[in-house]
Amino acid sequence: MPTDIKGPAIFLAQFAGDAAPFNSFKAITKWAGSLGYKGVQVPTWDGRMIDLKKAAESKTYCDDLKGTAKENGVEITELSTHLQGQLVAVHPAYDEAFDAFAPAAVHGKPKERRAWAEDQVKLAAKASKNLGLHSHVSFTGALAWPFLYPWPPRPPGMIEEAFGELAKRWKPLLDAMDENGVDVGFELHPGEDVMDGTTFEMFLEKLKGHKRCQINYDPSHFVLQQLDYVEFIHIYHERICAFHVKDAEFNPTGKQGVYSAFQKWTDRAGRFRSLGDGQVNFGAIFSALAQHNYDSWAVLEWECCLKEAEQGAKEGAPFIAKHIIKTTSKSFDDFAAGSTDTGKARRMLGI
Repeated sequence: MPTDIKGPAIFLAQFAGDAAPFNSFKAITKWAGSLGYKGVQVPTWDGRMIDLKKAAESKTYCDDLKGTAKENGVEITELSTHLQGQLVAVHPAYDEAFDAFAPAAVHGKPKERRAWAEDQVKLAAKASKNLGLHSHVSFTGALAWPFLYPWPPRPPGMIEEAFGELAKRWKPLLDAMDENGVDVGFELHPGEDVMDGTTFEMFLEKLKGHKRCQINYDPSHFVLQQLDYVEFIHIYHERICAFHVKDAEFNPTGKQGVYSAFQKWTDRAGRFRSLGDGQVNFGAIFSALAQHNYDSWAVLEWECCLKEAEQGAKEGAPFIAKHIIKTTSKSFDDFAAGSTDTGKARRMLGI
């Protein structure tokens, strides 16, 4: 039977704030529902949106969250631990910058910060089960990222060691997700060691093909890397469990290209844009996902260097809804096919 993509949904991370209606789960889900969204992806590091520890311990609390969402016309699509996942693996060069993702009590304490992050991911596994969710989204973190470009030459074995350690850290976390019936869709993102198809395969190999190691598909990061984002779906569709609908553009010049020359977002060759303002061929993406029976959520992740956030959110719901394909259960030429006739078929083949 054909399956349909669910949506539109919206990732709340870029909208949560201290002003109404963005300062509570109840208010922000009402706002999202009023714009036509059917689902919300919840950032677990934001206490205004969810108490992660409580969600891991209390089915009643989770039922209340689901009830609040339902009252406002939406449902929870996935929980996100992007920031905590980032802290599972941090190269020392980024220690101070990434401390901001963790509680003050573990700042300047990389081992304690990592332990906190790993505990957060395990809590998210239990919370997802209590919410009746089967997919989760996160980052892998990075140990090898400072050595992305091979100059100076990398010591032999360095990258293999980095991916082995990354897999070692994630294996018990993926096992915890497995115990709770949850897939982890890693967002393949520059700044993470797992940034594209090849690095995903390297990670998966070190994990011995762990069934919960999945992909949160986001074409915007592939545009900036100049990767064929539609072919990616045809290659990795069996591992895609989540989908961030995000636009981007790449406009190389005689002065800069993929690396974008340390420029601010508005001046970079590669830029994130609001839906419809960039270069991503969403018609081809939704078609490819429909072809491979992707039946989970299409979630707006709004990031744009030019457009105001609320305008982007307002435009995002109808944009996604317009692209969702209701798949057919019959072929368009069935009317001319006739019934099965083995004898006729053999005669037409001359056998």
